[in-house]
Amino acid sequence: MAGRIAERNSLLIRPIVSAHRLAGRRRFRRSGTIAHRSPSVRQSQAFTLIELLVVIAVIALLLAILIPVLRSAKEQAQRVVCMSNLRQIIRAWVQYADDNDGKLVAGRAGYLSHYMNISEPSWVSSYFFHSTSRSELAANPDKGALWPYLLNIDIYHCPRRANHFLTYAAVCAANGTSLDGWYMDSECYLQSLAHGSMIPPNKVGKTVLRLIRMSDIVSPGASERAVFIDAGNSQFGFVIPYFEPFWGGLHRSAPPTYHAGGMPLSFADAHVEYWKWSRDTIDLPRELYHRSSGQFTEHLVRRDTSPKTDEGFYDLQRTQKAIWGRLGY
Repeated sequence: MAGRIAERNSLLIRPIVSAHRLAGRRRFRRSGTIAHRSPSVRQSQAFTLIELLVVIAVIALLLAILIPVLRSAKEQAQRVVCMSNLRQIIRAWVQYADDNDGKLVAGRAGYLSHYMNISEPSWVSSYFFHSTSRSELAANPDKGALWPYLLNIDIYHCPRRANHFLTYAAVCAANGTSLDGWYMDSECYLQSLAHGSMIPPNKVGKTVLRLIRMSDIVSPGASERAVFIDAGNSQFGFVIPYFEPFWGGLHRSAPPTYHAGGMPLSFADAHVEYWKWSRDTIDLPRELYHRSSGQFTEHLVRRDTSPKTDEGFYDLQRTQKAIWGRLGY
């Protein structure tokens, strides 16, 4: 009797247990992995096309903001190195004068300079123009008069111009490049006298225009007389007229702009500045003269290079005063 009762009870309990097991399986399937979920659930957790477009637009916006910032930061870092190079070069320039009885090293790159029967070796040799590799330049013993004070060929160029061995140039008034009819070399000077031409005086009041000795730097003082600039390309020297209100002259030296629209320059008291140009100066027409090994020289195009705005005249006259000590017009 008892056995029959137990068997009947087990028959009654079995459907209930089966029902519980089936309900548990259903709950497990609902709460299981994505593979066990319904298609509608999977679709609700994926990115929609609009969401993807929003993400892409946000990424593009961030890149548009960050890339100019990174470029600006890189340019500023390179400018710091460039100004450090100029500071070392101008200190070597001062030291050379101290070691040579106050005489200034010749500012025209690559050649001996003969001005008014005064001869000094060039601050940098012509091998910086003609070498085809860094190792070739490093192996050459003749690197110019300032080399013993520097002893590093990387100091002679801005890091932004890695394919140039020389980007710095001495200004014409710092015992530098001669101008036609203006402080010509001794041979041209004798020829001009034979033809009745007159060379302008080198001193106006207390201002010595073309500097040959450190003692010439009187009015204005050393903190206002420019010596080296970062030209950004290979050239013999930076030339600017004294008598006329325009850039370049016959030699067509272009005011360098590749440092964010400006240029670093050094002064005779061994300090360095950065000058930002106006749009008028930046937009001056330019052309490139290509040299070997990817080097080039930048010139102004042969046409009117007079400033067109007050800001442009400020740039020009500020530069002329820093180079010559005063205006000649």
